Amino acid sequence: MSSEVRATQRPATFREVFASREFGALYLASAISWFGDYLARAAVTGLVYEKTSSVALSAATFALSYAPWIVGGPFLAALAERLPFRRVMVFCDVLRMLLISAVALPFLPIPALLGLLFLTALLNPPAQAARSALIPVLLTGDRLVVGLALNITTGQIAQFTGYAVGSLLVPVNPRLALIVDGFTFLISAVLLRVGLREHPSLLPAEEERHLLRDTVDGFRVVFGTRILRAIAILVFSSMLVAAVPDGLAAAWAAEVSSDGARGVSQSVIMAAHHVGYVLAGLIIGRLVRPAMRRSLIRPFAVLAPLALVPAVLNPPVAGIALMSACCGFATAGMLPAANGLFVQVLPAAYRARAFGVMQSGVQIMQGVGVMATGLLADRLSLPMVVGLWSLAGVALILAASLNWPSASSIEHAITTNAQLNEAAAAPAQPVPAAGHAVTGAIPSAAAGEAARPATGGVSL
Repeated sequence: MSSEVRATQRPATFREVFASREFGALYLASAISWFGDYLARAAVTGLVYEKTSSVALSAATFALSYAPWIVGGPFLAALAERLPFRRVMVFCDVLRMLLISAVALPFLPIPALLGLLFLTALLNPPAQAARSALIPVLLTGDRLVVGLALNITTGQIAQFTGYAVGSLLVPVNPRLALIVDGFTFLISAVLLRVGLREHPSLLPAEEERHLLRDTVDGFRVVFGTRILRAIAILVFSSMLVAAVPDGLAAAWAAEVSSDGARGVSQSVIMAAHHVGYVLAGLIIGRLVRPAMRRSLIRPFAVLAPLALVPAVLNPPVAGIALMSACCGFATAGMLPAANGLFVQVLPAAYRARAFGVMQSGVQIMQGVGVMATGLLADRLSLPMVVGLWSLAGVALILAASLNWPSASSIEHAITTNAQLNEAAAAPAQPVPAAGHAVTGAIPSAAAGEAARPATGGVSL
């Protein structure tokens, strides 16, 4: 495994990625449930607006899907790490199917509808944390990075198509979208149950402690390990800007187009952002050598906000779309490589908890970026706000890049962590009854740089 984890001279192929039938089942289940989720999100937002005529309540409905990550993402991810991953994902899918089907009931009061939506969203963190922890078990080396890039690309396609179809269903029958979403969760649960083996938790039973302590450990390993901290700060800094084109698309389109063309302009701006994502996932993930991808993490992180700086010139819709596409391309060019590096340096026993910390940070930073620029745009020119905010983002990312570890220290951390994970999994191999189980204690975090908090690291 240690030699496979190290960067090779050529990128992995899609055939090599899907050679893992378990990953194929996980990928297909994720794609189907993502599409249904975005479909329902667009439809239920329209349904609430249709019933209340309240823009604020409609926006709050949309924001409910992010709330669990902010209020309890790391805690729920730590809970998921204590249980077998397939069991967590199947349970969450079945429960989400039941809850979202209840939302589709006619004559449901708005408070009850919002409560059911929040409970549905509350199941996202453990399900996604379990999936994130399982992918590195199914894919190793560059197959992991290509698999992550494929997931990001598919997620963007699912988001764009789900929003488009959901928006079309709003004036026809928004509850139909909720019923479809329920079926997607059912299909996902069946695919996971049939297509995956029962991979146990990577957290050894003898190391389980209080759930709150485990949650804190997720923060400690992310911010107390030099390389993980550098990745987290770079990604969080990028997210302050990356979501701005989507978040301000409606207002931006209204400023640069007539009333009749506003909807088309908004669609063009949002579509361009996702097209950039998809192109980067295919081009960078498939055609660029692994070592080159890793070296491009920081340049792409800088390019994402830099692409939006020309907004100060107040360009037309075509110019905004081009900037949005470049921002999406740079973001998607950076994230899979950064995510892959994060996983390769992270001790296996912390995967779900660390994912919860990272995903919560990403959600918070995206929300802060959109809310801050939106509030500023109420008082200042929107193009000026976007341009200056992006310029500040460039400066922030350049500052974050100053503490980026050297290539040799990164390679050493990957090798060390691979050896630690190999040693932890080794005892399970000769035991026929254990099958593919991963047992054995993960060595202490002080065993190597890959898992060792740096001096002066953040202690939470």
